[in-house]
Amino acid sequence: MLIGQRVVIIGGSSGIGLETARLAAIEGAEIIIASRSKDKLEKAKEVLGAAITAYILDITNEEQVQSFFEKVGAFQHLVVSAAETSGGPFLETPTSAARQLFENKFWGQYYAAKYGAPKLSPQGSITLFSGVVAYKSMIGSSTLGAVNAAVSNLGQTLALELAPLRVNIVSPGIIDTPSREKMPVEARNDFYTKIAAKLPVERVGTAVDVAQSVLYLIHNEFVTGTVLHVEGGHILT
Repeated sequence: MLIGQRVVIIGGSSGIGLETARLAAIEGAEIIIASRSKDKLEKAKEVLGAAITAYILDITNEEQVQSFFEKVGAFQHLVVSAAETSGGPFLETPTSAARQLFENKFWGQYYAAKYGAPKLSPQGSITLFSGVVAYKSMIGSSTLGAVNAAVSNLGQTLALELAPLRVNIVSPGIIDTPSREKMPVEARNDFYTKIAAKLPVERVGTAVDVAQSVLYLIHNEFVTGTVLHVEGGHILT
């Protein structure tokens, strides 16, 4: 149980972050969520209840991230699931788009760890997010794979530098979340069906699958520096 503990979830307004917030709240945690979108934060309050604290935050803005943690104060666990991902052929992808992906997913998590760590309990934890393409090369994912690999290495190094604070990384596979809502429904369902057919578990993941993994890393005080693969065996295929 997380009664009396404060859990900060950046990206907690939708998808995996929202589900993590929901599960942590059920265990009695005080939940603080942050997101770029005011609308998503309002919807998250409807799901989680008015007792949560919500902040608008652009994780790519270092000064905003620093100010955010000054407002939050002391807490026990940090989860950083916020990230916009993108892909495309290496030679056709503008360098600016590749840089923006690093700004968002790598530097955003870097800032969160840097300014969140001093506010965390030494017995607490940080959970960062990598992804399957760091470990299984796929056409069109050169930049995202590099970003994810960088996040994994950052987290494992921080597990040493910030000890006894625990730092772990979740590496999700293909997960059915609102992040793919921009895809036409038929195309999205076809994509999920094809992926599911390749996986040993014969389905794509859900936000609950990943959120349960985050809660495991929060609870298990003997786990640090671990990359927890939540991808249905995708890297085996």
